[in-house]
Order: sequence, then structure tokens, then C-alpha cells
Amino acid sequence: MSATGQEELHKDFGPFTEGFVFADADDFESVKTLAEKHNACAVMMELVQGEGGVKALDPDFVRNVAAYAKTHDMLIVLDEIQSGNGRTGELYAYMNYGIRPDIVSTAKGIGGGLPLGVTMFASTCEHTLDSHSHGSTFGGNPICTAGACNIIDRIDDKLLAQVKEKGEYIRTELMKCGTVEYVTGLGMMIGVKTTADLGEVIQKCLDKGLLVLTAHDLIRILPPLNIPAEIMKRGVSILKDVLSE
Repeated sequence: MSATGQEELHKDFGPFTEGFVFADADDFESVKTLAEKHNACAVMMELVQGEGGVKALDPDFVRNVAAYAKTHDMLIVLDEIQSGNGRTGELYAYMNYGIRPDIVSTAKGIGGGLPLGVTMFASTCEHTLDSHSHGSTFGGNPICTAGACNIIDRIDDKLLAQVKEKGEYIRTELMKCGTVEYVTGLGMMIGVKTTADLGEVIQKCLDKGLLVLTAHDLIRILPPLNIPAEIMKRGVSILKDVLSE
């Protein structure tokens, strides 16, 4: 909660852990200025912002921040809760940017619907925690961890290539709609900016058997990575029809 920069998510919670300051996305000077002012020890990024509007950060910005962090002995911490595990067409979103993080958190897809969260450490942090440092009532659930291992084994080069192809198909088709201004995201983590009323779009899609969500002022689309092509095309067709009404 302390790390999120969305003020609306802070409502009715607190007190918060001190020490977090928030820079502007895609503004390297903002990051640099705050890091120097507060003597920052780490920089945390969500490379493809999910709740923040399905926005992929600019590659040059990410690489500049990563290089600055390495030069100034700052840890690079990445939130890949939603973007990890093949969602963007790479095993983890940071692989699209060519950077090497120190800490990566992930969940959602790796559990396949089961409750599971993962924090991965690079060698720079491997001695910070050991296997007994952090526990919870349901931590280490053998069913969840076995499922996660199976999922990781299934995310191969073929699946990742299909994720990129399917994502590109969805983007190309939706951009044909006159009410669509632009499409954001990476792989099969997609946001659609439209002039149509979002509430009406969501309801009409639901009436036709298609479930889509919103993220701020965009339609958010995160299909299953292994969705069959014919089902994907049917879903895209429904959304195109609704957006064209």
C-alpha cells in the first residue's frame, strides 16, 4: 500500500510505511531529482502499469533509470504481479527492456487461480532473506507451488511467440474501429482508449458473452495466454461490433 502512487487506493488505510516518494512515469529527470534529494536506496517500477491504465513505460526511460540506479548503487525493484509469467510475450516484462533487476515480485498468472505470490532475488540480494526469514499461515502451500512449477514449465518459446502474435492481432483489429483512439500495452496485456462510453461498452459486451474490464479511462483486456485462436477472434469480433455501434 505504501508503494502505490495511486492516492485513491490509500483511502481508509494507514498509517503507511515512510520513505516512499513518487516520480513521474517516463520522466527520467523526475526520478533523478527525487533520488538525489532523498538519497534513495532503490527504485521501484511497474513496467507495464495494470491498474494505472495498461501503460508500457518508455524503453529509453526504463534503461536510463536502470543505468542510473546501477551507477548510484540503488536496487532495481520491479512489480511484475500482472505483467509477469508470459503476459507480455516474454517470461517477464523486464526482458522486453534489456535490464537486470535486483528484486522482482510476481503473482496472478503463476498461480493459475490458486493463491500464490513470489519474490525473486538476484545475487545482489540473495543473503538478505533465507528460507525461514518470512513466513505466513498459508506460505509454502505444496499444491500452489506444484501448480506454479507446472505453469513455468509450460511457458516455452512457442507459447511466448503465440502471445506476441495474438496480442498483435488484437491490436490490429481493434485499431480498425472508428471509435478507438489508440491501443496500449505489450503482448496480451492490452488497453484500449475509445470515445465510446465505457460503462455501455462493458455492459453490451457482457450481454453478448464477453467479459472486459476498465483501467481508468481505458478498456482492459487480458485474455488467457493459451486462448484458442477461434475463441479469441470471436471475442475481438464482439468487442469490435460493440465499439462500432
